[in-house]
Amino acid sequence: MHTLRQDIPAGLVVFLVALPLCLGIAQASGLPPFAGMLTGVIGGLLVTALSPSRFAVSGPAAGLVTIVVASIETLGSFSAFLTALILAGLLQCLFGLLRAGRFIALVPGSVIKGMLAAIGILLIIQQIPVALGAAGDAELVSLVNGEFAFSTSAMLVAGVGLVILWLWTTPVVKSIKALSWIPGPLVAVLVGCLATLFGLAGLPRIALPEFDSMAQLAAELETPDWLAWRNPSVWVVAVTLALVASLETLLSQEALKKLRPQHPAPSPNKEMFAQGVGNLTAGLLGAMPITAVIVRSSVNVSVGAQTKVSILLHGVLLLICGLWFSDLLNAIPLASLAAVLLYTGYKLATPRLFIEQIRMGAQQYVPFLATIGGIIVFGMLAGIGIGIATQLLCSLYQSHRNALQLTRYDDHYVLRFQQNLTFIHNPKLQGLLAEIPENSVVIVDHDNAEYLDPDVKAVLQDFGESADKRGIRLSQWPVAVK
Repeated sequence: MHTLRQDIPAGLVVFLVALPLCLGIAQASGLPPFAGMLTGVIGGLLVTALSPSRFAVSGPAAGLVTIVVASIETLGSFSAFLTALILAGLLQCLFGLLRAGRFIALVPGSVIKGMLAAIGILLIIQQIPVALGAAGDAELVSLVNGEFAFSTSAMLVAGVGLVILWLWTTPVVKSIKALSWIPGPLVAVLVGCLATLFGLAGLPRIALPEFDSMAQLAAELETPDWLAWRNPSVWVVAVTLALVASLETLLSQEALKKLRPQHPAPSPNKEMFAQGVGNLTAGLLGAMPITAVIVRSSVNVSVGAQTKVSILLHGVLLLICGLWFSDLLNAIPLASLAAVLLYTGYKLATPRLFIEQIRMGAQQYVPFLATIGGIIVFGMLAGIGIGIATQLLCSLYQSHRNALQLTRYDDHYVLRFQQNLTFIHNPKLQGLLAEIPENSVVIVDHDNAEYLDPDVKAVLQDFGESADKRGIRLSQWPVAVK
């Protein structure tokens, strides 16, 4: 009870941050705003109750918007997508039971950063038409074709919203304590609401249903298409959702450890199981995919949360707001939510991230760019696979390049083996041995190599057998020479 003084204000602030994001992510996914609110409630109450973390806030994530949109289009209906979400939840529960959380360490940092940047780029592409006045599923292509109807009012609201979000990151606003407690996204949304109240024309708004009874609430919930499990595409979507949602959750947990360490650290396997139960429930009730979200989690920590009470409170407030304050929320223009999501996309794909990756060299930026390109062109799962494969090739090349080193000291040549050698090192080894002239002394430093492939030994054996004829003396030769 003594922590309520910190947890109650923290829960209120997290609720204010989560509200526009829940609505905006649902709108960006082409789903009813109520689906976003329901997702936030499930993440805030059910997942929090099962999660081992005291500070991680779960709910709809901007990073999954592109997967949701593409999956619904591929499967043909939201009800089929819900079946895939149920299967994804079951897979996540299985991952947790199989203790698969430890494998997060195998995903290269370049691929993770590329995934986040690609999500940001796709989010920006998707939300530009909404910020310019689209009310439905208008795409960026319609802008290029000249078939788009611009709305000055929407552009004004979105532009003001972006300016507000930028101002809230400046030292001037941060230095004012009263303003620093108010989330920037909430201010941007409130300004948009004022625009609608003052009758600014041409502003498409969200549409939350009103519930006069439990029967109306039940009727609003979408049900899964149970026969869709026979469609192979449903399983592809399920695996994609399970992997990406698990990856985003575990990455959020890793980032959260640096903000507020917990002792003992939360189990990634228990967290995946909790997320699996959440996504299973979301699929059954007609909600959206759930992950732990670092933005809301970091806010929770920064405003002084001490226990799970703050997250549970934010879930209760989302529930109350969705059930009894729909009229108030229906004043929110889509352009304001687009501004919030555009800014979120920019933060995910900030130019600074690209500059940092390029400065780290080709071994980092090539897989990074390959992941981005793969996700944009082929989709999330294929793009991540392309990124991992590219990173493996880059690492193999770098390892191969540095495995052998030949140094000359007058007529003495030192051949160093920096690591264990396999058949793939034979071309490099043969090339270095060919550089050694006649009447030289060759010293082999193989202390760092505990294993030599039979193919490598054969190359060394052949060189050693011809050394006498060329007047080459061998020292510390790693294989016997007849």
